[in-house]
Formats: sequence, C-alpha cells, structure tokens
Amino acid sequence: MQYKLIGNTMPAVEVTFDAPGEAMYTQSGGMAWMTEGILMDSNMKGGLGKSIGRMFSGESLFMATYKAERAGGMVAFASTVPGEILPVDVGASGGLICQKGAFLCAEETVNLNVAFTKKFSAGLFGGEGFILQDINGSGMVFLEIDGDKVEKNLAPGEVIKVDTGNVVGFEKTVKYEIETVKGLKNIFLGGEGLFLTKLTGPGRVILQTQNFNEFAGRIVGMMPSR
Repeated sequence: MQYKLIGNTMPAVEVTFDAPGEAMYTQSGGMAWMTEGILMDSNMKGGLGKSIGRMFSGESLFMATYKAERAGGMVAFASTVPGEILPVDVGASGGLICQKGAFLCAEETVNLNVAFTKKFSAGLFGGEGFILQDINGSGMVFLEIDGDKVEKNLAPGEVIKVDTGNVVGFEKTVKYEIETVKGLKNIFLGGEGLFLTKLTGPGRVILQTQNFNEFAGRIVGMMPSR
C-alpha cells in the first residue's frame, strides 16, 4: 500500500494498493473517490459491541471497508473540516489515545476501540474528554487535524495543560487527566470553559490549533433567531 497527501485547505489522502486483497477502512461516508477494481463492504467492524463503542467515541456505527480486487486500485479519503491529515505508523508508535472524531481511515490491521478516562467523574464533567479512541495494532492510520498540527515531546514529569478540544492524541506513556479551572473569576470571565486537559510526560502529544466544536458553537450563536 502506498499513499499520497493532496490539497491544503481541505486535504485528502489517496491510497494506492500494491496487491489484490489489500484494504482500508473508514467510517461510513468517509470515502471521497476511487477507481474501478475496488470492492466496498459496509459492516460492523469488530462486532456489535465494538461498533456501539465506536459510536460513543464519535464515529459511525457502521464502517466501510475498501478492498483491492487487483493491483493499482486507488481510493481517496477526504477531511471533513479545514486542517491537515496526519499519517501515523501504529506499530512504530506503540499505539495512540486520540480524541473522538480524529480517526479518518486506516489499514485493516489497525484496531480502533473505545477508551475511557480512569476517573469517571473527570470524563462526566469534562465534555469532549470523556470518551477517547484507543488505536493499536500495526499498519498506517490517518488522523484529522482541525487547523494546524502542533507536536510536543514531553520529558518525564513534564506537564502541559490544554483546552480539551485542542487535543488530537498522545502516546500511551502520557498520563491524561481533566482538571477544573481555578478561581471563580477565571471560570465566569475567562471564556475558556470549566476544564483543562492535563497531560504529563513522557511521550509525544499531538495538538491542533482549532477547536472545531467551539468554532461551530460560535457560528450557531451568531445565527438570528425568530
């Protein structure tokens, strides 16, 4: 399998298969275009239980698998918002914990499971931070970045605090917590919400410059009401 990233504002990834039987999967509706010689199969990848878990983590209940019937077939997957597409070799990285909605597509050898924060209360009140995606296995996965990508390599014990919606993912060596913003003035006047994501190294952290959910909320707030 070979891939090529194309576009800038609304990028896509074109995957070209080297041999029959190679396959990629994505959430329902994720495919943008493809050549002849590609067989599509919609399914509950991993069974009903895993499918329901994926639905809670921001993906669709059904996944679509695109399998090459002959060498040279190509299929493309496009991003849904302006930003970047990040290719990750899952086997080399040891797997990632990602925000819901970060997954775009992956090889069949990559597993996508639901993951929960260790503290239920943190997730319950932390909004986007509660349900995460555990990406493991081997092969390539492609992640959606809202806006621009920012990477941090945290040393052991090093801490970075991030608005929850600006976290894309992090290596499994990174400790993940939700903490409350301190001070009533900051809560009511700071405009940053009640919670921050606390990430403690060691490990790689992937951030994004745009929080699309916050952006969409501002657009809705500007729409006239009757």
